[in-house]
Amino acid sequence: MRKLYIFDTTLRDGEQSLGITLNVKEKLVIGRQLVKLGVDIIEAGFPASSPGDFNSVKTIAKEIKGATICGLTRAVEKDIDTCAEALRDAEAPRIHTGIAVSPVHMAKKLKMSPSQVVEAAVAAVKRAKKYVSDVEFYAEDASRSERDFLVEIVSKVIAAGATVVNIPDTVGYSTPWQYEELISYLKNHVSNIDHAVISIHCHNDLGLATANSLAGIRAGASQVEGTINGIGERAGNTSLEEVIMAVYSQKNLYGVDVMINTREIAATSRLVSRITGVAVPSHKAIVGANAFMHASGIHQDGVLKERNTYEIIDPEVVGIPRSRIVLSARSGRHALKHRLEELGYTGVQENLDDIYAKFLELGDLKSEIFDDDLHALMGNATKEVNGISIKQLSVTSSGAAHAAATVTLEIDGQVSSDAACGAGPVDAVFKAVDRIVGKTVKLEDYSLKSVSRGSEAMGDATVKIRYKNSLVVGRGISTDIFEASALAYVNALAKAAHIE
Repeated sequence: MRKLYIFDTTLRDGEQSLGITLNVKEKLVIGRQLVKLGVDIIEAGFPASSPGDFNSVKTIAKEIKGATICGLTRAVEKDIDTCAEALRDAEAPRIHTGIAVSPVHMAKKLKMSPSQVVEAAVAAVKRAKKYVSDVEFYAEDASRSERDFLVEIVSKVIAAGATVVNIPDTVGYSTPWQYEELISYLKNHVSNIDHAVISIHCHNDLGLATANSLAGIRAGASQVEGTINGIGERAGNTSLEEVIMAVYSQKNLYGVDVMINTREIAATSRLVSRITGVAVPSHKAIVGANAFMHASGIHQDGVLKERNTYEIIDPEVVGIPRSRIVLSARSGRHALKHRLEELGYTGVQENLDDIYAKFLELGDLKSEIFDDDLHALMGNATKEVNGISIKQLSVTSSGAAHAAATVTLEIDGQVSSDAACGAGPVDAVFKAVDRIVGKTVKLEDYSLKSVSRGSEAMGDATVKIRYKNSLVVGRGISTDIFEASALAYVNALAKAAHIE
């Protein structure tokens, strides 16, 4: 079997589509988890798009080892030069350059003739090749291009030195049989196609990204591009976890092998969701909360008799343990450490005292602590966030439209208090925090959901604020929903403080 290379673009296509600004620390955390997952290529960003993205790609290239680090460019000399500089310290650098190839894109967006597009594509690949040996070329909107022209441009960029040719379904237009036929056509008509890896990059506008990607793999593609949880432009990208597990379940059908540590899938999904603030729907394939739940009595009876009657994937294969151990404040360090390690957390022993202290605080508030609580505990934006800590919080309300909040914060060692009224308790809390911090931000989104179950469930708050044209995400978790909201808001403001 040929190897299927996994190309993750969560940090590029995923981030840019959400409008959010992840800081370098957050990108490094995701990058290191992607290495643990076993992805082959990490597309770290678009260095020429902004100084912030350049610095992020440069840092990731220097710090992340164990995967090819890739940067995106247009077929523009300055883009390519900037990308090469950002990737200079990478263990295995790749420049991903390209240009649109469909008639509508060439005529309306680029205002270039087909011959000019070919010339620009070849020049871009040759320039990138001066810096790195590994050059990927993307033919944007390939699924709506003219076949003869696509064959021409692909063959010429391979001759110019492209090691990977990316055939994207940029607008999610194709159906699986059309996309499979497109990849087959290129395999049969590009004379030098064996000198490059065929890559596929599908979008989900018609809900077919995963299906199209699998069709492309069957037709001969050896690299698949996508994101964790399927985040991406418009309706999203191919969900890598779905493609990985589809191939894992039926390797012989696709004729490829995928070298991924599948037990890191659930942990990677949770991490990306927590950092980006994009919730995973309960019904989401592979990683959704309901993916391995059985409500029907007939299904429950079948699963109890034989798991594979209704489960085609063992949950443990993707890192979801079957154990239903319930911990409480009476549980000891050993039980907590054992359960966290079962859930996939490493290095627990080194920080066990701090983790256990937080666990006991939670145990004082809840009679039972479930796995979801532990995930929240391990990923919580704590009360002390980047030099800002919440010392005291009180809220009074006499109806939804009449509320007041008093907040005490410690900012870089200085304690300040203030109060504010608002159209509801959460609004009052945010206004009081604003008065103390003194930053002008715009609240773009706020959401609150429960973690685990029962009346004692913790509240998981997500806040998105806009500051200096950047969208920043903050998270906060507490059994007190107002404290969770305040933590999330303070978390976002602390991140905003580092935006230049």
